[in-house]
Amino acid sequence: MRDPEPRRSPSAIELLLDPETESAVRAEWDALAALGVSSLAAHTAASNRPHITLVARVGLAPVSPEVFAGMSAFPVTLGAPLLFGTGERRVLARSVVPSAELLALRSTILSAAGSGEDAPHTGPGEWMPHVALARRIRVADLPAALDCLGGEIHGWADVVRHWDADAGVVTALTADDGYTRHTCPI
Repeated sequence: MRDPEPRRSPSAIELLLDPETESAVRAEWDALAALGVSSLAAHTAASNRPHITLVARVGLAPVSPEVFAGMSAFPVTLGAPLLFGTGERRVLARSVVPSAELLALRSTILSAAGSGEDAPHTGPGEWMPHVALARRIRVADLPAALDCLGGEIHGWADVVRHWDADAGVVTALTADDGYTRHTCPI
């Protein structure tokens, strides 16, 4: 009898937020943690940063940095909270307004990445741009969690990275903003 192949995790191409916007999201992570509810503040790996997942799939190779030549910063708006999943525990996230710049970037990345089986929620027609705040938050904790979130967050994005989940490595695909780690093993 043959051993089953090890399960592989999806890798992702992610869009990072400017330092001020990242700080605003981290403040919400911290506020959730202070309530004693699920929060991404508990995930302290160097690779854990607020981000917008543009595409995720098993075996996703990094897109060539040349794809991003000439890319400039563009505004992002983190909007109303949303929930993903079913059952007693959910993912709590902030919606991201799908601007023309964000949609164009995603389209460029999808073209450059080629075909493949996307992870749930990132395939064509399934993608909902968001920034995660908590995984596995209890539905019963939602009223208190929502009370600690502020209004819209307005910021900028211009750094794209590749997260290789199997290797545990993050690689910047666009110019370093002085805040991004080029390669960051966990």
